[in-house]
Amino acid sequence: MIKSMTGFGRGEYEDDEYKFTAELKSVNHRYLDISIRMPRKLNFLENRIRSLLREYIARGKVELFIACEDYTSDSASLKYNEALAEEYLKYLRRMSERFGIDDDIRVSTLSRFPEIFTMDEAPLNEDKLWNGLSLALIDACGSLSASRSAEGDNLRTDLLDKLDSMEECVDFIEERSPLIMSEYRSRLTDKIKELLEDKQIDESRIVQEVTIYSDKVCVDEETVRLRSHISSMRASLLKGGEIGRNLDFIAQEMNREANTILSKANDLELSDRGIVLKTDIEKIREQVQNIE
Repeated sequence: MIKSMTGFGRGEYEDDEYKFTAELKSVNHRYLDISIRMPRKLNFLENRIRSLLREYIARGKVELFIACEDYTSDSASLKYNEALAEEYLKYLRRMSERFGIDDDIRVSTLSRFPEIFTMDEAPLNEDKLWNGLSLALIDACGSLSASRSAEGDNLRTDLLDKLDSMEECVDFIEERSPLIMSEYRSRLTDKIKELLEDKQIDESRIVQEVTIYSDKVCVDEETVRLRSHISSMRASLLKGGEIGRNLDFIAQEMNREANTILSKANDLELSDRGIVLKTDIEKIREQVQNIE
C-alpha cells in the first residue's frame, strides 16, 4: 500500500466533561512538517500530540486544528481581592482631598481596577485531558490515513499505466535503432555510387563510416538502464510503503537517460518516440512528489 501526502481527516471524542474535535489537513512536502493550532490550556500536551502524529504520518506538511469544549461547572471560580480594593479606595480618597475634587467613587468603578476580581481556574486533570484528546486524534489520523491511502491507490494505478507506456516507447526505440544503421548504410552507399559513378566502391570505407555513425547514435546502454529503472519503480509501487523519495530519485535517473536518447536521435520517428518518453517521465516526476 502506498499513500498520497494529500488528505483530510476529522475525529471527535466526547464525555460528560469535555468534547474534543481534531481536524487534520496534509499536502506534499519534502519532510514531515507539523503545525498545531489549539487552546492555550492544551499547550502542555504538544509533545505528546506530535509523537502520536508521527506514528501515522511519515512525510507531508500537516496542519492540525484542535477544539475543546469544557462542560465542567467548577473548572473556574471568581476571586475577590478585598485588601487590594481597600488600598485602591484609600488612595482615591487621598487624591480627592489633596486635589479638592469630588469623591464620586462607585462600586462599579472600583471593580474595574486591575486584580480586584480574578478568575481562579481549578487544576487540570492532565491524564484525563490527554486520554480524551488522544482518542479524537487517533480517530482523525485514521480518517486521514484512509484518505491518503485511497489517493495513493489512484496514484499507483496512474503511474503503472505510465510505466507501461514508457516500456512501449523503449520497445520501439530498440526495434528502430538497428534499422537506422541499415538505412544509413544504404543511403551512404547510394551517395558514394552517385559521386563515383562507375568506379569501384571501397566497401571497408563504408563499413568504417557506418561504424562511426553507429557509435554516435547508439542508445543501447540508455535503453537497458531505462528498462532497469522501469522495473525498479514498478516493483516499488507494487511493494508499497514509504517509497516517495526512492521514486523521486528513480524518476530523475529516467529523465537523464531520456535526455541522452533525444540528444543522440538522428531519426524523426526515434525523436518523436523519445519526446513521448520524456513527456511520460515528466508526468511521473510530478506524480511521485505527492507520494509519502
